[in-house]
Amino acid sequence: MLFVASLMLGEPFVGINRLPHAFTSEGEVEHAVVALLRAPRAVLAVVAGALLGVVGLMLRESLRNPLAVPEMLGVSSGASAAVAACVAWGVQVPGAPLVPALLGAAVGGALTMFAIRGASSSAAVLLVGAAVSAALHALMLTALSLSDSREQGVLVRYLLGSLAGATWETVAVMAPGLVVGIPLVVLTIPALGLLRLGDDTAATLGGAPARARAVILAVACALTAVVVGPCGPVAWTGFLAPELARRICPQGTQRAWLGWSAALGALLVVTADLLARTLLHPVELPVGGLTAVVAICVGALLLVRR
Repeated sequence: MLFVASLMLGEPFVGINRLPHAFTSEGEVEHAVVALLRAPRAVLAVVAGALLGVVGLMLRESLRNPLAVPEMLGVSSGASAAVAACVAWGVQVPGAPLVPALLGAAVGGALTMFAIRGASSSAAVLLVGAAVSAALHALMLTALSLSDSREQGVLVRYLLGSLAGATWETVAVMAPGLVVGIPLVVLTIPALGLLRLGDDTAATLGGAPARARAVILAVACALTAVVVGPCGPVAWTGFLAPELARRICPQGTQRAWLGWSAALGALLVVTADLLARTLLHPVELPVGGLTAVVAICVGALLLVRR
């Protein structure tokens, strides 16, 4: 329903009875608005939210910490730093900001994976990831302070997470990552179950918890890079979706939680993007800002209920 609503609502409003015609009537205003602007944006919101929800659950289970979120991997900070550096220093990169964001995300994830080589515990991995993220975030702030004031608006919108300007080409860029990433997520499910038992128990059963955790983190870094490249850091979706999934299905398996996390992450980002477009029209709010506010409110509510 929310996906259909995201195709209908906005300026101009397109009634549900007009949606089939809007997709087939090339050259008309409704076709441009629905098929070329709103539809790819809605698909991007679904994919981004689902991936962030899945990554959040993978991190939560592998590190055994509900605050282990994609923002702690250095991937989001790496993408942000790369985009900010290109803008601040006038580096001309084809396909900007998408290409530099993907490259920065890959570098940030690689730095995190390199830094955790000697980390033997989940707490150490989380602290190393936070340190890498903080260092890249500082680099991003430095570049932002050096950028021209006329460019800061576009840059800040990306850094806060935005789906504005999404096209079918943007969705297509994510396709290779999905084709490779989704099977890898399925293959990590046994490792997630092993790590959930704790490192000592996993080692007693003949597993290699450090190696399993490194593989899961590598897959999580890759999926996060797929999202932050075109969307920017859509904050705290990876915290809220798994938290709600665990509460909806408290006795579920990793497979069930992955499904719920993907569905709830998609629901959260689609809702946030719809509100970002319509709440203060014609002013567009940052999607990442809305998801962060919702996550903070829900997290506070859950804390109070405990």
